[in-house]
Amino acid sequence: MASRTTKPGSPQGCTNFKLRQLARLVSQHCEPFFSETGLKTTQYSLLSHIDHLGPLAPGQLAKRMGLDASTLSRNLQPLVNAGLVEQLPGEDARSLLVQVTAVGRTKRAEMKADWKRAQLSVNATLGDERVQRLHALLDECLALMREEAAAE
Repeated sequence: MASRTTKPGSPQGCTNFKLRQLARLVSQHCEPFFSETGLKTTQYSLLSHIDHLGPLAPGQLAKRMGLDASTLSRNLQPLVNAGLVEQLPGEDARSLLVQVTAVGRTKRAEMKADWKRAQLSVNATLGDERVQRLHALLDECLALMREEAAAE
């Protein structure tokens, strides 16, 4: 039942909570596909982004991935410690670049099949058409939120 302050037909509940709830459930669904690799799905995604975009400054990577610097740093450190990603000197003494190592490229290639199985499993659970609609809606929402953030 709608409260007195919401219009009939208005969304109910907390959008942020619902998105986080879905993200957690999808992560829990996908993590078992990566269990033998030693990496989490978030680390695989980070490794893939660095491989595709790098070498680049961590700040640029964070911006491209929509992460804050502390989240990126926390997720990047295990990849550096494992020798999958290396930090290189940047343009000046205060800057760094990150890039995937040869070992990291090999690990990513090995994990690609795990990633594909995880994606296919999510698609099977939710249905291909629903996943396509979800991706389109998320892309649209991301674009709108980015526009608003850029305007502020």
